[in-house]
Amino acid sequence: MSTPFLDDVAVLLPAFNAQHDVERTLASFCERAPVRVLIVDDGSLPPVVAPAAANMSIEVLRMARNSGIERALQAGMDALAARGIRYAARIDAGDLATPYRLEKQRAYMEAHPETAVLGMWTHVVDMQGAPLFDLRPPTEPADIRRAMLMRACFTHPSLMLRVDAVIEAGNYRAEYRAAEDLDLILRLMKHHDGANLPEFGVYYELNEHGISATKRRSQVWSTLRLQMKYLRVTNLPDWIGVAKNAAHLVLPYRALRALKTRLLGA
Repeated sequence: MSTPFLDDVAVLLPAFNAQHDVERTLASFCERAPVRVLIVDDGSLPPVVAPAAANMSIEVLRMARNSGIERALQAGMDALAARGIRYAARIDAGDLATPYRLEKQRAYMEAHPETAVLGMWTHVVDMQGAPLFDLRPPTEPADIRRAMLMRACFTHPSLMLRVDAVIEAGNYRAEYRAAEDLDLILRLMKHHDGANLPEFGVYYELNEHGISATKRRSQVWSTLRLQMKYLRVTNLPDWIGVAKNAAHLVLPYRALRALKTRLLGA
């Protein structure tokens, strides 16, 4: 079997005061070809240092000050475009990749040039690595379009993005705080397809100090704004999504997490 080509792929990893998690995340990658990595250090003190990792070429882009994940991702994507990278593979510090994730995603993107955003199914684990539940969002573009305002159709750290399409769509933005991924995906899917590979690509660490918990109210309001902006009045799932998201404003985070674990857990 020939060695896969990954020279035009780069892992995009934003980080803030997370040296240990960065090292753990990068150590999880198992690919048959060398892996390029861009760490965007969002003003960490002390600064994040590129770990020594076999089969990896790692660059650190340092932000002058802590500006938030939205601006860190924007700067990272601009840097990848300037370097001629075609595909950006997202992951966050603390999450772990499954073997050959990049190889599988690049092969799909090459075979489907109309696809600008490609996710994978996700194992959700706690901070000790114990399994909580699995996320299996729809895989086909038509199913994703129908449900994209009703449920999370992508896990952000599992994404591979077509860099030129992201830049053309306006890149990541800070306009929708803590929902920068949904904002970008909705803009991309105006002119491109989105899909998910029907296999697991990442172990997503559910961190009670992460954005989904600490910036939950901002995330909910940003998502509601996006839902109303893109609402299709004849598409029932859109209305269900608005109702579900409104419920997040009144239900405590721990109660929602417990409910999701009970419904989706093994």
